[in-house]
Amino acid sequence: MIWLAGSGLGICLLMIGGLLVLVGAKGLDIFWPRELTRIRTTDGRVVLAEVWNREEIPEDVGAGGPGRFRIRVKIANRDLEVLDYRWIDESAIVSRDVPREAMVVERLEYGNFHGFEKVRRGGTRPVTVFVDAAGREKEIAVDQIVRVVRPNGMSVFEKLKVYGSRLREFVLGTPRESNTEGGIFPAIFGTVLMVILMSLVAVPFGVVTALYLREYAAQGRLVRLVRIAVNNLAGVPSIVFGIFGLGFFVYGIGVRVDQLLFSAALPTPTYGTGGILWCALTLALLTVPVVVVASEEALAAVPRGMREASLALGATKWQTTWWVVLPAAAPGILTGLILAMARGTGEVAPLMIVGVVKSAPVLPLDGIVPFLHLDRKIMHLGFHIYDVGFQSPNVEAALPMVYATTALLLGVVVALNLTAILIRNYLRKKLQSSTF
Repeated sequence: MIWLAGSGLGICLLMIGGLLVLVGAKGLDIFWPRELTRIRTTDGRVVLAEVWNREEIPEDVGAGGPGRFRIRVKIANRDLEVLDYRWIDESAIVSRDVPREAMVVERLEYGNFHGFEKVRRGGTRPVTVFVDAAGREKEIAVDQIVRVVRPNGMSVFEKLKVYGSRLREFVLGTPRESNTEGGIFPAIFGTVLMVILMSLVAVPFGVVTALYLREYAAQGRLVRLVRIAVNNLAGVPSIVFGIFGLGFFVYGIGVRVDQLLFSAALPTPTYGTGGILWCALTLALLTVPVVVVASEEALAAVPRGMREASLALGATKWQTTWWVVLPAAAPGILTGLILAMARGTGEVAPLMIVGVVKSAPVLPLDGIVPFLHLDRKIMHLGFHIYDVGFQSPNVEAALPMVYATTALLLGVVVALNLTAILIRNYLRKKLQSSTF
């Protein structure tokens, strides 16, 4: 059984490691400047493209079979071509070359443009005229250009600079092109802020509930039923909590708040619609059972002798709970917080109903009183992955952004959990040192 358990653990670790490597490699690779290859085919077509991968042509595809290969290329030039990506049969390629002067023009609209600079024009709105590999001209205003890269003539150091610039834009910038280009900072900010607000609600309620069940409630049938109910709540599908949050928080409390405090703004709702406050409270309900179970186990692990010694020295029941039991159980309570954050960060279904949207360029935190606007809608990394990966009209162009956002979401989860783990370990060492 030991060997069986060890083998199962090893397989799980390999699966998790493989997933992280796959997502990380595909997510971080999209920022590296790829060479532009000019490809001429037998039908007279000329394209300037990034070569992404090569595979054997499946037998069920025309001209497929053993020994026949095709390459997948990113042509870009979305305003001139039908699709960003296409497959090219290697047997149809007449020639390939890597022109040193080829450019990747990153634009605010229509994605990237692959081509060559022809002429620059001044005026009230300066523009640059580019031509693609087929000689078609495209006039691009200077204020619409984000970055111009000549990958074929760049050194490794220069490519690293571009890589860092693109990565910084991805983390700190705002999205564009239906979230398939640009950055995702609003989604990062919304995710982290929502998890913090969720924790501020879920942890106190979860700990108070666990304290009552373990320290004060008379152990009997009613308490056992409450524990069963709490355990069952932990297994309820998250979408059910979303429906409850919509009905209770948004259409219940939110509508009443608008009538009492924001009647001048009606019929435009302030709190009677989705917002970050309702997202945080809905997730708090979702994660409270996890905190309750972990906290109760942590309280049960505190030696009974510590309680009796405190009471014997004249401390009251509350003083014993506050100064002795809770500090001793703090590492276990933080374990519940870690589990709650891990689950809450990745939830998407309930948030789609109570306040997460596709695009929210205005952050809920700014310099306008009251500074933190809990009524505003937010973006979320999990919903961003769903939206870009499954709702985008150009799935192939959105796929690299899906991998990059997934890698970043895993990084955010790890960072939040690591912070809680470090605090837990600090408290554990402090408790052990004070004990001895």
